[in-house]
Amino acid sequence: MTVRPPSSRIRTAALPLALCAGLAASLGACAADPDEGTNGVGKLSATAIEEKAQSAADGARAVRLAGTLVSKGGTYKLNMRLKQDGASGSVTTKNSTFELLRVGDALYMKADAGFWTHDDASTEPPSDAGSEAADKLDDMYVKVPQDDPAYKQLRGFTDMDLLLDGLIGLHGDVLKGDRDKIGGIRTVNVRGGEDAEGGSLDVSLEGTPFPLRFARGGGAGVVMLSEWDKDFPLAAPSKNQTLDYGKQLPRT
Repeated sequence: MTVRPPSSRIRTAALPLALCAGLAASLGACAADPDEGTNGVGKLSATAIEEKAQSAADGARAVRLAGTLVSKGGTYKLNMRLKQDGASGSVTTKNSTFELLRVGDALYMKADAGFWTHDDASTEPPSDAGSEAADKLDDMYVKVPQDDPAYKQLRGFTDMDLLLDGLIGLHGDVLKGDRDKIGGIRTVNVRGGEDAEGGSLDVSLEGTPFPLRFARGGGAGVVMLSEWDKDFPLAAPSKNQTLDYGKQLPRT
């Protein structure tokens, strides 16, 4: 019988040990910490994630909101850039599209002639006078009088705090969902209830935990939130681009 020297036996035992160590390292790499390199929000409870997202949104200076909202009044497709002292963008309804611009309390609306002549309640074609007035309003900024009943409703589309407060909050038991990527940014999902009937919110795992997508419960619309804290210029339109229609907008 050949007796191996101790050093030979040590080298023979070291080989499988090295293989095991390499395998363990490989498995460890596969099971890397999913929160590595993130803002750490993914480690929090669902309720805490929602609170972080709301706090980030409350402290933001600007945001772009784009998507669809469904309400009893109809379906609205929004593409708005918002900040505390104003907003600019467009709103599309079933029958028309119009632009909104708000600088402070001054609210302006711009649409084509077809918008100003359309009347859901009437089957009659517009009168010559109505068509002539609409032609004058075509692609002009019309200043919305603050006494006009439409002012409050239209301003709501330009109010950053009002829109965000109405969109980000979840209802019911808040649960933690899957991780995803939105626009290349890692996110974590929280939702209201198992079926997300109380809404669904995707929160950034990179940098400030801003909400990046919100789906309203019951299929009532999905909006994307981007360009957080990215400032943009706001200025009232020039006089040759603006019409002041008096105390009320044309009734359409």
